[in-house]
Amino acid sequence: MRWDDLFADLGAQWDAESRRELDAEVADRTRRERASVGLYERLAAAGDDVVSISLRSGAAVQGRVADVGDGWLLIATVVSGHHVGPPIGPALVPFAAVTSVTGLSVRAGGTEMGRKFGLGYALRGLSRDRSVVLLTDLTGAVAAGTIDAVGQDVLELSEHAADLPRRAENVTGRRLVPFSALVLLRPA
Repeated sequence: MRWDDLFADLGAQWDAESRRELDAEVADRTRRERASVGLYERLAAAGDDVVSISLRSGAAVQGRVADVGDGWLLIATVVSGHHVGPPIGPALVPFAAVTSVTGLSVRAGGTEMGRKFGLGYALRGLSRDRSVVLLTDLTGAVAAGTIDAVGQDVLELSEHAADLPRRAENVTGRRLVPFSALVLLRPA
């Protein structure tokens, strides 16, 4: 009888040790998998989540992630509370301007959302479109105008009133804005 108890105890110890090893392996694989997931993948998996993006300027923008690319996200802003004024449209946010994101679920990956092109390419598209934009920089200052040119790490904004087209007589100044100082870009 003692041997039955001994072998039952050895079997239980073996099972417990095997379970601990499996739990350790699963935990290690989970940590490695999470280490390979970045902001891009988390935002691309946002789906219909309403997220709040805190920005380096101290401002925040809230909405659904409409698109995400290499170093940028497009957020379809939503209005909460009692909003007065024109509706808020989409906002282009460089990853470098993001200080935190709240409202994301724990999932990542498994989505069709996500572009491979970078911030410069997206800005060149806005420049080609001749869209009048409101540009917010790191200080929180907002400038209205049209993106005339996009370099490797800088854009050139011809400043003019948001309600006027970009014409020579309407341009009040030109502003070079490094990508690193860009916080938010919205349609005017």
